[in-house]
Amino acid sequence: MSVWDDLDLLLDSPSSLTVTSSARGTIKDKANFKVEEDVAALRKAMEGLGTTEKTLIEVLTQRSNAQRQLIAKAYEKGTGRKLVADLEGDTHGDFEDLLVALVTPPAVYDCHEVIKAIKGAGTTESTLTEIFASRSNRQINAISETYLAETGRSLIHDLQSEVSGDYGKALLTLAEGKRDESTNVDTAKAKADAKALYEAGEKKWGTDEDKFIDILCHRSIPQLRQTLVEYKNISKKTLQESIESEMSGNLEKLLVAVVKCVKSVPAYLAERLFKSMKGLGTTESSLTRILVSRSEIDLLDIRAEYKKLFGCSLYSQLESEVSGSYGNTLKHLCGQDD
Repeated sequence: MSVWDDLDLLLDSPSSLTVTSSARGTIKDKANFKVEEDVAALRKAMEGLGTTEKTLIEVLTQRSNAQRQLIAKAYEKGTGRKLVADLEGDTHGDFEDLLVALVTPPAVYDCHEVIKAIKGAGTTESTLTEIFASRSNRQINAISETYLAETGRSLIHDLQSEVSGDYGKALLTLAEGKRDESTNVDTAKAKADAKALYEAGEKKWGTDEDKFIDILCHRSIPQLRQTLVEYKNISKKTLQESIESEMSGNLEKLLVAVVKCVKSVPAYLAERLFKSMKGLGTTESSLTRILVSRSEIDLLDIRAEYKKLFGCSLYSQLESEVSGSYGNTLKHLCGQDD
């Protein structure tokens, strides 16, 4: 029985897509925060010969993002240089990317990840899928505002030229950030939606993708949870199983990601972390993105789901997969071993 199948527990469990508190993060505001001391420590770590990476890690992982913004402001005031520029000049590779991510405001960081995914040859659909399936309306709207401010163009407009077909349709719907946010569940509507999905997929020859896109990308999280329960009652299969057997390619991956996030964003991201460390080589960009972007939202829950799904702690997995200053920084963000 995997976390994805137990629908009975689902209806009352909290969702990272609707919760706005940071109670489940591993990183909190540092008490007795003294911005001048932190700036002095960072300068000392970078200005001499060689860079004291340990200091950079300790200062930047043990402050909240809001505090890091204050440090960056004071750093620039004191040196006339941008903290990001100095970090880029003094560190390199994955470690550099990680430190830059830490000193970037969350919406700006998400926005930069989206820009990276659509820039250059080919589009990195897996990144777009992860971000737009797991972010709340508020986060998605913040990404759009940042995108407009930084590029002078609309995010939706630019995405339109990068993604196409049914995948594009679904992604653009999510990127509008207009999912219903009401907390009331209409059981009759959930039954009707479940029936419509069943008739659009399992029951007919060929699949009516639009129906799936419309329901999965617009309905509220509590409403969709009820719909998953109703669907299983009609179909005897879970909606995820139906999507996996009826669809393929990027659309299938996106709609499965949406269903997983409706159930549990932390479990979905735990699985993404596992996949980015499994097999040959490690996908550092995914590790960095997930650990940084969830460190003040639900990383404690991601750790718990990781242990439940894979039988070992996220910390121990990081210990064996990533090393050096990069690995140490990730372990600091992860917090203690479970």
